[in-house]
Amino acid sequence: MRFVLADKNLVVQGRTFEGFPLLINDDGDAIQPAQNWLWQVLVKSGRTSSTKTWESYGRAVYDFFGFALTNRYDWTKPAPPGMPGAIEAWRDWSRGTLGLQASTINQRLRIVVRFYKWAVEQRHIECVPFDYVEVQTSRQPGFLAHVDTTSGKVSSPQVLLQQKQQTIRFLTKDQIGVCHEALSNTTHQLMYELMVRTGLRQIECRTFPDAYVFDPERRKDLRSGQKIRLHLDPADMATKNSKPRDIDVPCDLMEKLWAYSVRHRQGRANNNRDAQEFPNLFLTEGGLPYSKNSITAIFSALSMRVGFAVTAHMLRHSYATYLLWSLRKSTTFEGEPLLYVRDRLGHSDVSTTMVYLHLINSLEGHLVLAHEDEIDQLFASTLEAEPA
Repeated sequence: MRFVLADKNLVVQGRTFEGFPLLINDDGDAIQPAQNWLWQVLVKSGRTSSTKTWESYGRAVYDFFGFALTNRYDWTKPAPPGMPGAIEAWRDWSRGTLGLQASTINQRLRIVVRFYKWAVEQRHIECVPFDYVEVQTSRQPGFLAHVDTTSGKVSSPQVLLQQKQQTIRFLTKDQIGVCHEALSNTTHQLMYELMVRTGLRQIECRTFPDAYVFDPERRKDLRSGQKIRLHLDPADMATKNSKPRDIDVPCDLMEKLWAYSVRHRQGRANNNRDAQEFPNLFLTEGGLPYSKNSITAIFSALSMRVGFAVTAHMLRHSYATYLLWSLRKSTTFEGEPLLYVRDRLGHSDVSTTMVYLHLINSLEGHLVLAHEDEIDQLFASTLEAEPA
């Protein structure tokens, strides 16, 4: 059994489906009905267009069927009395042998559960081979809470693992400053600052287009201290689920990005041996775009230097935490702070953003958080020449 991502030659009705997951058995045929389900849920439903989501779904189903076939589990039948079935055995193998986290396993399990429910609807099997249990959710009450008779309880597949609630890890104001000073490479330092002050994800930062950068001094409509609204278009860069959103870039940060683009970026671009051109603002010393692994390596080295853990996503958490706190304390901000932060982060559901509200509510009693302008002051120094 093989897992393959289709190339541009997969064309259906004039549309190219490059990146679509293909599950192929040893005879070269598609693994059915799993392949049909992937086509149905990822393409025909029209709900998912992100190739990253396609790959995530494909790998989960491939992993499940590969395990079941290798270990001779019949996915269509419930477990014998006192024995695990295919999905339970796969779950336990993922946890015990692979050592995956419960959150990762549950994410894959939910995909396979969706496949099983579809298989019942299509009459490939009579019933799903697992039970459901009623669980209490911690989701905040919604607009129609007054007519909701579920009391916050939902049915959940019993095969899912219990997950410990993840603690949001963010940096204190002092830690933000320490990390910034510890980064001697100008490119790394500016990527760090961009993520801290705008909430960009690491993939968004490393694919941030050079074309988005301009000289603020040439804009007569801008004033010192103003935030510049930028529209992130998934046609220009990578965004989660290929969704567009707007971010607000401090004017002084845009000045630094412009200076970097003019003074440093072209030199790195010229180092590309194959004379390749890339739209990314940030390039490696070899003139190539940064990869996910290279960003991970940068933050691993940074953690070693400063003596505490720091990841790219912690910068996003820090941005959201300080921004929400400062907006709630502001006497001049007009609007709903939670919705503003939701839009800047690109969350599809405000309940996701509310985790930061719970965090600052728990901290305010014993920890005074910095205002957003205090964070800005940490980056007041001008852009210096990059060391060799």
